[in-house]
Amino acid sequence: MFLWGTATAAYQIEGAVKEDGRSVSIWDTFAHEPGRTRDGHTGDVACDHYHRWREDVELMSGLGVNAYRFSIAWPRVQPQGDGEINVAGLDFYERLVDALLEKGIQPVPTLFHWDLPQALQDRGGWINRDISGNFAEYAATVAARLADRVPLWITLNEPFVHMAYGYAMGIHAPGQALLTDALPAAHHQLLAHGLAVQALRAAGARQVAITNNCTPVWPASQEEADLKAAEAYDILHNRLFNDPILLGKYPDLSAYTKNVDFVRDGDLDLIAAPLDGLGINYYNPTRIAAPTDEGLPFTDAGVTGYPTTAFGWPVVPDGLRELLTGLKSRYGSALPPIHITENGCSTDDTLEDHSRIEFLEGHIAAMRRAMAEGVDVRGYFVWSLLDNFEWAEGYHQRFGLVHVDFETQRRTPKASYSWLREHIRAQNTDT
Repeated sequence: MFLWGTATAAYQIEGAVKEDGRSVSIWDTFAHEPGRTRDGHTGDVACDHYHRWREDVELMSGLGVNAYRFSIAWPRVQPQGDGEINVAGLDFYERLVDALLEKGIQPVPTLFHWDLPQALQDRGGWINRDISGNFAEYAATVAARLADRVPLWITLNEPFVHMAYGYAMGIHAPGQALLTDALPAAHHQLLAHGLAVQALRAAGARQVAITNNCTPVWPASQEEADLKAAEAYDILHNRLFNDPILLGKYPDLSAYTKNVDFVRDGDLDLIAAPLDGLGINYYNPTRIAAPTDEGLPFTDAGVTGYPTTAFGWPVVPDGLRELLTGLKSRYGSALPPIHITENGCSTDDTLEDHSRIEFLEGHIAAMRRAMAEGVDVRGYFVWSLLDNFEWAEGYHQRFGLVHVDFETQRRTPKASYSWLREHIRAQNTDT
């Protein structure tokens, strides 16, 4: 069964940050620091999904999706990141899972979508190797409650983005600017993934995946310097997170660091534990040129000549086909079935979001072209169900199929919601 779904993340929609035993996350801390988010916006209330989840499940049912990717908030389940379990937090996700199943919607939970318990960050966050074991304990706890009803689990969301934005450049929580000294945060996330795969399977999980944010990398020219820079960026953004999982080894990291002592014997065997799927988040290609300063060995040259979203991101549907076929070419039989776990765009604040319809039409068509070329794609999840808290951009970027009035919390389906409902209905009729 092909999964047609939509997606959200806990900190972006739940709100209720101080209710029922939830502890402080790094995003609570970060968003309340002056200057960290646009206009000082926070996720304190967000879409109030914690109280309005029944309404949101009805919206999904009306949309006709058969899957929903959401994230579980670690601070809501295990407030200190280890030790005592918050039963009220687990109860919330159990109610959500059961309600989805009653509507014929497959729950697809992601265990970590960037909202690390602040208590763990105070011990070093993902720079601290010990957090990998904490994550496995947390995964086992959640699976013990829900594995009998959840067919597909996702361990981590976009470890590249969390490492790069959170630990290397400091523009996301926890706001550290370590540059290449952030590489241990990549490895420890991957190690946490490997340990969590073990824990989930031991608890009875049927299928386990990870979601990586990937991008086709285009050199700015065919000059040798630009080609080398593009290769370096491909290693950092794509291969650093795909190669260890699928091939059991890291690519050449010499352009970034001479010290990889954070990788210990046996780590890569754990990281390369067999998977049932690979989640791919795609938004746009990246065009790379030779470095223009003494910093990283590349420069983002920008993709021009294409329409852009309200976020300013280039709209390149065929980039999705290029990405998927490129993964198949690079990894061959090591590549598990793929789910497109995020694809969507920010548009201007209007219910008649025809540019989003064009975006979805183009990208779904590109996905189908990749499938015709032999890529095994099993699902497509639109980001996002609801307008929500868009991280450092606050509430200024709207990705939702459903408009949210953040003053009243009124939900209003947009034109894209109706379009997707009819598209899914047509696919079901065809099959």
